[in-house]
Amino acid sequence: MKGTLKVLAAASMSLLVQSYAVFADAPESQGDFVKLVKKAGYAQLGPRPFFLVEDMDDSALKNQLKACSNMAFKKTDFSIAHRGAGLQFPEHTKESYVAAAQMGAGIIECDVTFTKDRELVCRHSQCDLHTTTNILAMPELAEKCSVPPDYNSDTPFAKVKCCTSDITLTEFKTLKGKMDAGDPTAKTLNEYLSSTPDWRTDLYTSRGTVLSHKESIHLIKKLGAKFTPELKSPSVDMPYEGDYTQEQYAQQMINEYKEAGINPKNVFAQSFSLEDVKYWITNEAAFGNQAVYLDGRYDDLSFDHTDPQTWSPSMNELVSEGVKIIAPPMWMLLALDGNNQLVPSDYAKAAKAAGLNIITWTLERSGLLKDGGGWYYQTTTQTINNDGDMLEVLDVLAQDVGILGIFSDWPASVTYYANCKGL
Repeated sequence: MKGTLKVLAAASMSLLVQSYAVFADAPESQGDFVKLVKKAGYAQLGPRPFFLVEDMDDSALKNQLKACSNMAFKKTDFSIAHRGAGLQFPEHTKESYVAAAQMGAGIIECDVTFTKDRELVCRHSQCDLHTTTNILAMPELAEKCSVPPDYNSDTPFAKVKCCTSDITLTEFKTLKGKMDAGDPTAKTLNEYLSSTPDWRTDLYTSRGTVLSHKESIHLIKKLGAKFTPELKSPSVDMPYEGDYTQEQYAQQMINEYKEAGINPKNVFAQSFSLEDVKYWITNEAAFGNQAVYLDGRYDDLSFDHTDPQTWSPSMNELVSEGVKIIAPPMWMLLALDGNNQLVPSDYAKAAKAAGLNIITWTLERSGLLKDGGGWYYQTTTQTINNDGDMLEVLDVLAQDVGILGIFSDWPASVTYYANCKGL
């Protein structure tokens, strides 16, 4: 009898989870049941997390994660959607954000940049429209690109560059998001547009609804998630057109949350520019209190993440300036010990010792891991040889480094782990 009850309970929970997936983007008018399901925050993970667990080498962690396979998964702030669900959906689109929420992402990212008429929109870069949207298939907009296609050349797209600042918000809203890809050697437009990496998919590109920043706020609020907007570094000279300053840009992003009535505690504003973070700390303390400094100093030739003498500012200096959260790529937080075991790096230890909280990025962005994982796994390549290894990496980041959360291109994988570990 007890076994039968367990089966019935599991079946009921499965139905509830499936219902959430169906109605996650439903309007409120569809009834109290829909509201109840959305409020409960149940997540539908699909098969990938289960595949990753099965792909792990035999270990106590694998056994623990396998034992969680029948639990009811719920959204968690530990699972942060990197541009939505970009592994399979066009990034920074309505469809990508909805998919991320359905997979249990408690926080969803909009990378923020601006249009020609100074409206804020969600794009990873100010000048990536040629690879992330169909702008080149729209001649009336393609001709407005900073560097339009040169159809007199054998490779007309070799230097193409299309920016949000080339077009107005109204024009931007006519675009359709696509998977981020572009072949600069392509001879035809179709070749250029048909260059999605083989470890991703074009299966969900029939719709790719691009969003203004204001629209993203409305949608993410509706989905019951929190916000992590990243103020992108402008690709145009600032002040833009002589009078739109970096400070105005940083303030405009915060103003749109205030106008929407969003609690600052639900917003994790980010920037690679320490000056942006310090601006929020000084001028918008409620938002600056949990602003995230994205540490991109790995591009500085004088910086060595293993040598504290090269860290300028130091961890303690960052804290003295009011920074509370630092976010480096995950490889900077990891090292290998003498037995080739994953351990926290000196950088990670120093950040924690200084009192900084840590967020990191990005899982599910490296394709197959059989050859070591590439850029995101560069300090641990020797130990990475199968896709399940990302869960071993995640476990060290969560349990030993002590991160607050992690960005992922497929939030379900992180949601599974976080639920199993009670995060």
